[in-house]
Amino acid sequence: MKYNVLIFGASYGSLLATKLLLAGHNVKMVCTPPEVELFNKEGSRVRMPVKGREGLVEVDSRKLPGKLSAEVPTAVKLSGYDLVVLGMQEPQYRSPGVRELLDAVAKAKLPCMSIMNMPPLPYLARIPGVSTKEIRSCYTDPTVWDSFDPNFMTLCSPDPQAFRPPEEKLNVLQVRLPTNFKSARFPSDAHTAILKRLEADVEAARFDGMELPVKLKVHESVFVPLAKWAMLVAGNYRCVTKTGIRPIKEAVHSDLEASREMYNWVVKLCVSLGADEKDLVPFAKYAAAALSLGSPSSAARALDAGAPNIERVDRLVQMIGKSKGMRSATLDETVALVDAKLESNRKKTADAGLKPAQAQKTA
Repeated sequence: MKYNVLIFGASYGSLLATKLLLAGHNVKMVCTPPEVELFNKEGSRVRMPVKGREGLVEVDSRKLPGKLSAEVPTAVKLSGYDLVVLGMQEPQYRSPGVRELLDAVAKAKLPCMSIMNMPPLPYLARIPGVSTKEIRSCYTDPTVWDSFDPNFMTLCSPDPQAFRPPEEKLNVLQVRLPTNFKSARFPSDAHTAILKRLEADVEAARFDGMELPVKLKVHESVFVPLAKWAMLVAGNYRCVTKTGIRPIKEAVHSDLEASREMYNWVVKLCVSLGADEKDLVPFAKYAAAALSLGSPSSAARALDAGAPNIERVDRLVQMIGKSKGMRSATLDETVALVDAKLESNRKKTADAGLKPAQAQKTA
């Protein structure tokens, strides 16, 4: 049986799309008009390192058993989809067209798996002890999530690292760190069965006889995807400094003990919410992976480029920590730096006479 999967976002989303296409399933990506034209005409290209092979292996979607197509949000019809994947940056969901399609997905009661760094509010409603009312201010526009039933939302930790090479077309994605997508199950056994079928099919798929990295792993614990929080707070957001931005590798390794302290603070927070420490990633494993991350995080790059809004996992973790009576001076400093940079970017946007949506697109 082939599943039909709708993926919001054609950048990072094209990585998961490629894995599903290779496994024989069909994918439609929701994206911008230039991306739609390119993906429908030329397909996608994902380049990734493969153990035992020199250089990168390029996977052309046109050579895969599943069918890839793309469409703008306003042209998508929701009938016939088995799963929806949310792969855009959190601020993008308030964009005209995207907002309306997202709301239609919620009202259609379609099972949704987020691969965002910022967990959707309906997913956090599944976490015992988290008050979604208190953290709404962490979201660019929390109202876009109001129609969702938490029973239809799950989260998949976006651990693989990938980027669009700036010199290439928009349909090219390069994988820098080929780790796995780690999803929590749905409350529903029927919806979880979809994920487990995709997991098995991705595991069994081969490309030109090769086993490719980046698998989909489905877990029983609702806390497994939260392992990404410690990585983001100890590395990605600490790429932002008073004097500019720096690579993730430098953010982690320039002061390894400070990074370890920050990382373990977030682990402790997750455990206080109910996570089992074995569901999370040890700092030593993350620090080793960070050695290969020689570029600033996407959040840091967006800030540096003038974005008026970014995903605020740093602020989210800070506020959940406060609700548990936990404070971190290092995290408070990071949040303050990001707040100041966003305030500066928004002032520049206002001075330039741009609406926030226009500025976000420009950035």
